[in-house]
Amino acid sequence: MVAGGVMAGRVLRIAALLVVGLVVGLWVAAASFLHSERSVTLGAHAATVNGTFDGHATVQAGPLLPEFRLPSNAPFGIGATIVLHDSPITNFEEILARDAAIAAAPEGEIAKVEAELRDVALESAVRGLAAAVATVTAIVVVWRIVGPERRAELVASWPPSRGAATVAGTLAVVLVASVWVALPNGRDQRNVTWVPIATEFPELDTIPADTSALRSVEVSKGAAVTGGKALLDGAIATYSESVEFYGDLAAKVEDVDGIRAPEGDEITALVVTDRHDNITMDQVAKAIADRADISFVMNLGDDTSNGASWEDFSIRSLATTFEDYPVYAVAGNHDQGPYIREEMERAGFTVLDGEIEEFEGISLLGDSDPRSSGLTAGYTGNEGENIGAIGEQSEALAETACEADERVGVLMVHSSASARETIERGCADLVLSGHLHRQVGPTETEGEEGITTALTTASTGGAVYAFALGSKLRRDAQVTLVTFDDGRPVGLQIVTLKPGAIIEVGDYTELTVSDVDDDTATPAPQ
Repeated sequence: MVAGGVMAGRVLRIAALLVVGLVVGLWVAAASFLHSERSVTLGAHAATVNGTFDGHATVQAGPLLPEFRLPSNAPFGIGATIVLHDSPITNFEEILARDAAIAAAPEGEIAKVEAELRDVALESAVRGLAAAVATVTAIVVVWRIVGPERRAELVASWPPSRGAATVAGTLAVVLVASVWVALPNGRDQRNVTWVPIATEFPELDTIPADTSALRSVEVSKGAAVTGGKALLDGAIATYSESVEFYGDLAAKVEDVDGIRAPEGDEITALVVTDRHDNITMDQVAKAIADRADISFVMNLGDDTSNGASWEDFSIRSLATTFEDYPVYAVAGNHDQGPYIREEMERAGFTVLDGEIEEFEGISLLGDSDPRSSGLTAGYTGNEGENIGAIGEQSEALAETACEADERVGVLMVHSSASARETIERGCADLVLSGHLHRQVGPTETEGEEGITTALTTASTGGAVYAFALGSKLRRDAQVTLVTFDDGRPVGLQIVTLKPGAIIEVGDYTELTVSDVDDDTATPAPQ
């Protein structure tokens, strides 16, 4: 009987200890999550993200504009407060127009916020676990140090003396104050009236675009809505035009005839280039990729207009859209500086750097453009140095291709000038480039090492100069489908998308490939 009582007491003490550890761990984890702030770049804005437990993602854009929120649909009511700060763009209406166009294809930015929140949640959970373990350990250590005899004395001397009570009370006040400081400071307990966005902007019910994604969005009611309505009307118009135009274009891809899918053991790749921030075209490119049953993506660069850090939304969008596919990439002259290339790598792209990579038996070679360009100006730096850099890159790539143990299947460059020597010597089956924003080729060149087909694909973003983001295409846009068989490129198909929402599917062009045994050219197998 006594043994049973001792065992029951021990179980109760262990249970109490675990409860204390759990409470402390959860409290520390929650407090850490609520008080952690992350600085991120969203669209054209510097921004901060804070975790909440209100079940919403709330966007605060300053005093001139209302706040917006939508359900997070995350477990445990996890949400976020996103505060948009300054932007390198100085024209306020241009900022809104860009934000609206990005909002039409927000998956990349949503993924960015979700990734930050997951990271914060993981760190908070680790802190909570550490606090729980430390608390339990401290209690066990103190319990054992005090020992059963001293514990019995303390129980027998209850209630404590006035001095001991004063000390204990002081410690309790300090503990409660610490907890109070660590709790949320009430910044999100503001008296905000939320109404459905269609209540303040009834025109959403009349526009032809599919605005179902906005039905769950709520807007804060107040002077900011009234004062900023003219600005927001323009942004909503841009958003609706983007959703309508690119949504319809993607839908048309599903019904268009002629897009070729691989046959037998063939595999197909999608080529994109010169997107210049036009992330709304990504859904169209994805629709074409789905029809063509692609296996990987080749990105030829100029995903941005200026290589600025805030333009990483373009990389995130491409990565999110094609998250199920390997992406091989080179950076273009407008992706100037190291940031965009680093962002490509963070997104999981394989960024080619002058060495041969292999995918499914296909030898891929490429390198990023060594030049830099601004948004409207020409190349930065000395002209002679730029010409020299391209020449050196052309020689280096040709040396790698021509001396490779196995014939290079595809040479990926942003500008065809970087592949000039490889083309002349015939050291790769296929050279793919962009840069010109217009189609050139495909053209065959027979060199001493074999036959090389070269193709320049027009801007996938439909860019004029270095700018493509907007509610509609500014000029013809293109993607290219490349078919491979037994590791060799055997066919091309170019898909052109026009500003009038017209899709032109080019004929499938068989490539002539050099026989690697006797250096004679043979038509591609059918």
